[in-house]
Amino acid sequence: MTSRPDLIGDTAIALLAERGLRGLTHRAVDEAAGLPPGSTSNHARTRGALLETTFARLCRLEAEVFEDAANPEGVLAVENPTPEIAADLVATQLHDTLTLRRAPSLARFELALEATRRPELRAIYDEAGVAFREPARGLMAALGSADPDRDGRTFIAFSEGVLFDSVAGAGNRAALTREEIRTGLLQLFRGMLKDAAQ
Repeated sequence: MTSRPDLIGDTAIALLAERGLRGLTHRAVDEAAGLPPGSTSNHARTRGALLETTFARLCRLEAEVFEDAANPEGVLAVENPTPEIAADLVATQLHDTLTLRRAPSLARFELALEATRRPELRAIYDEAGVAFREPARGLMAALGSADPDRDGRTFIAFSEGVLFDSVAGAGNRAALTREEIRTGLLQLFRGMLKDAAQ
């Protein structure tokens, strides 16, 4: 059974994706979640607190997805991965995000923009980002990168670019297929690793 704080967070994420920041209000969350009036205000008193609650829930959900990537069959758990294996597994994760978790991705982009104006959200956003950067660095090191820090950042930038373009950018009308994502990742990995071999 979903706890009330998680229900509030999940509902806020859905509203944020559907209506944007202006549509995310305490009253709207109460109504959409089927909660008594004032329930969301009791949990998150101010608008800032509601945004923080939403973002914290979003980070927890994304962390769960990321943990799946570290399971015995996930990309982060593969010993001595090849670019082909890494591209296969990451493409599946990205495609699932585009097709099965589109609303949370859109909500995250909404909050990312708001974080540029709210230091309290910026702190949460940056802290969450660290949790994803180290595994990306680890993957690039496992692939044989000569500079895993740089290549990890490039890998994240590519992934974020694919997500943004497909969810909110000019590519939103025709989401990339898993194979298209895989091809792009394979080109990226091979290009970065070619530098390492020289």
